[in-house]
Amino acid sequence: MPGDLPAGLAGQVESWLRADPDPGDRAELSALVAAGDVQGIRERFAGPLTFGTAGLRGPLRAGPAGMNTAVVRRTTAGLAGWLRGRSGARPVVVIGHDARLRGDQFALDAARVLAAAGVRALLLPAPLPTPVLAFAVRQLGADAGVMITASHNPASDNGYKVYLGGDGPGGGAQLVAPADVQIEQAAAAVGPAADIPLSDGWERLDGSVVAAYVDGAVAGAGRPSPPGAAPLVVAYTPLHGVGAEVLDTVFTRAGYARPVAVPNQREPDPAFPTVPFPNPEEPGALDAVLALGRRIGADLVLANDPDADRCAAAVGEQVLTGDEIGLLLADQVLRERPGPVATTVVSASALRSLAGLYGVPCAETLTGFKWIMRADPGLVFGYEEALGYAVAPGLVRDKDGITAALALARAAQRAKDAGRTLLDVLDDLQGRLGVHATGQVSARFTDLAGIAAVMRRLRATPPERVGGRPVSALRDLLVGGGGLPPSDVLIVELGDAARFVARPSGTEPKLKIYLQAVVGPAEVAAAGLPAARRRARSELAALRADVTALLDLPAAAVPPGEVAGGSPPGPC
Repeated sequence: MPGDLPAGLAGQVESWLRADPDPGDRAELSALVAAGDVQGIRERFAGPLTFGTAGLRGPLRAGPAGMNTAVVRRTTAGLAGWLRGRSGARPVVVIGHDARLRGDQFALDAARVLAAAGVRALLLPAPLPTPVLAFAVRQLGADAGVMITASHNPASDNGYKVYLGGDGPGGGAQLVAPADVQIEQAAAAVGPAADIPLSDGWERLDGSVVAAYVDGAVAGAGRPSPPGAAPLVVAYTPLHGVGAEVLDTVFTRAGYARPVAVPNQREPDPAFPTVPFPNPEEPGALDAVLALGRRIGADLVLANDPDADRCAAAVGEQVLTGDEIGLLLADQVLRERPGPVATTVVSASALRSLAGLYGVPCAETLTGFKWIMRADPGLVFGYEEALGYAVAPGLVRDKDGITAALALARAAQRAKDAGRTLLDVLDDLQGRLGVHATGQVSARFTDLAGIAAVMRRLRATPPERVGGRPVSALRDLLVGGGGLPPSDVLIVELGDAARFVARPSGTEPKLKIYLQAVVGPAEVAAAGLPAARRRARSELAALRADVTALLDLPAAAVPPGEVAGGSPPGPC
């Protein structure tokens, strides 16, 4: 060990190398030791990955702070022990993965560990979208599901999501406390990863579970349009992920033309060669599919993230925000089957206004579909602003980019049959509900301690005015309240529904600030929709400028809308 490596850390490295079952991971860590790369070693031993907003997620690298064979096997052994402790029967777990690097290996590791632990392990037949795994948990009556995916993170990452079975409102949804902490504790108590028993007594599922998902996805779609109507033209990209094949099947089975895909983004590629950040929200990620939409005269442009649980949309050159898509989908769902809806504390308040028009309950939850799906046992629709939508909660108890894409196509087809577009439908909704302009400042940090420091300063010295408005109320969810469990979220109300919400990301080293400015329906009626939108955009810009200054972070965007963090923040 290099002389400048602290003794405690050196001991951790030696123990890990002895216990790591993967020769490639051992070689990576040994190379860092030989090179004297203390910083690289510290990063890999900064602490174990924990279940955040959407499970474990981290860089593909050796050590407890990375996604690797040892971490996957230890986590799975902890999950197996936790499941066996909850039931006297033999537990059943279904395992899936997308096309990310090492995903197939990690899924097989999980299956082998589970089988050796006396769990019936069912491995999906191929790289598939996350919604198919979430569906399979309930379809197969499993006690749990494991999905190997990092969703929209960079190519260097992978992740491990856990779904819980059962018949309650959380059955088929992602795990929440206290199960997440209990599984982490069980994994921490597991012995050396190299000593964890493995078995090839797992089972490979056939394509029937995918067929059942497709059947369910199209069951409520209805006829796309009257006979003789002009077909809908859709441009699409899966961003090098696994969504294309399942989405094509769902669309054609539902009676729509197969979407035209961006050729060099259609097939799975874990390197994501055309999109360094395969997230539809990232600037530039949709450039290729927007260009395709222009060339083919598309009525609708759609994109999934790599594991197809999110869906982005555009009409012409206008990319819809996550909140706008949520409003369009909610209106379509409530028109056909009114019932309880839910969204998160960081999403626009427009859904609550729409729910009021339909006379249905609207719940507000913490960020993440694990909370949205538990908001109401009769939930008919849920969404979060980060392009996640549940239009068929009875089918998938999670966000589902495939069924969301189909629902958007149906809404666009209905509009086209009437000589309109989804933008016209959105105009109608904003005329009734007001203009809810939303945006985000996303600060990326190299040191997670900087994020905690900003949150502490915001709490200790909250602003008195933001965006030209006085602060009317502070709602600190760190102490819980409003029926929500404690969470590191601070809501700053500015009156007339304007606000900003600060929270650390649960999946990336970011501090996210969510902004909202609202022009009410009375003002829309008086001034007209174009003027109301201009006012809302102006107020949102003022909020963004003040919040960026409040954080005392560099104004240069990385990319636009995201600021770089890492140095200690100045006073708020």
